[in-house]
Amino acid sequence: MLLSSLFMFLAFFTSNLIAAGRDFYQILGVTRSASKNDIKKAYRKLAKELHPDKNQDDPDASQKFQDLGAAYEALSDPEKRELYDRCGEECLKKDGMMNNNDPFASFFGDFGFHFGGEPQHHETPRGADVVMVLTVSLEEIYNGNFIEITRNKPVLKPASGTRKCNCRQEMVTRNLGPGRFQMIQQTVCDECPNVKLVNEERLLEIEVEVGAPDNHKTRLRGEGEPHMDGEPGDLVIVFNTERHSQFTRRGDDLYTNVTISLQDALSGFTLELTHLDGHKVTVSRDKVTWAGARVRKKGEGMPNFENNNLHGNFLAENTKAVIYQ
Repeated sequence: MLLSSLFMFLAFFTSNLIAAGRDFYQILGVTRSASKNDIKKAYRKLAKELHPDKNQDDPDASQKFQDLGAAYEALSDPEKRELYDRCGEECLKKDGMMNNNDPFASFFGDFGFHFGGEPQHHETPRGADVVMVLTVSLEEIYNGNFIEITRNKPVLKPASGTRKCNCRQEMVTRNLGPGRFQMIQQTVCDECPNVKLVNEERLLEIEVEVGAPDNHKTRLRGEGEPHMDGEPGDLVIVFNTERHSQFTRRGDDLYTNVTISLQDALSGFTLELTHLDGHKVTVSRDKVTWAGARVRKKGEGMPNFENNNLHGNFLAENTKAVIYQ
């Protein structure tokens, strides 16, 4: 009786929540108990898949992307999420808590998507790109992570007066006398409102993507050096994997060293190794293990960057006997 009443309550609660607006958990494909990192990972993954630039044949692409942005806006903020869990999207709208801001501006630092791997070409002048090398652990690449960095960058602000701007070379005809003309090239500028550079501190959140290769680059649009007459450059994050005390990565395969006794090498052994996410990997061999022998254990290596559901092999090596998994 108690169990059936509980089911009826949950069904009633869920139906009322959906009736009150969009089901943001369903849009993001996460459970109601999802952590903040789970929500970020889901948003990042779906944002790549649903971006309108990548789905130009889908007439509903823009709406799906807007729904995704609204879901992330509501569930990534603890206060908004608590209110949404109580009474749905309509409560957020009544309290003026849905701003419809661009999630990329806060989540990716105006990341933008450049499908194809190269930055978009700009007709207007651009400031210089800033390259930052970020060292991450092998655990972070295996599990994924979000890292906050503080960016102190110069930002253009209005100032009093005017300045020369948009300077260009133009051909000008000069009259030298009766019937005599000269064509010369000279610099011509416009008058623009004056600006000044002011340093601003901004907190950026960088995602360490699961399975990312060494020297993988992430581009944050607009976070580079400013340009007086154009757009700022980009901040390019280069991920460098720090040396691990136990594991070595080679592509999607993972290597580690173990030590076995002479008796184990002759009669066989069973070892339990702790993986990068804490789960245990059992390695066993029931015959003689010679130096250089290998035992293969498929699917226990690093996740593939393009498809996280695929994993490489796990390899363990001993100075006396080698175990290939």
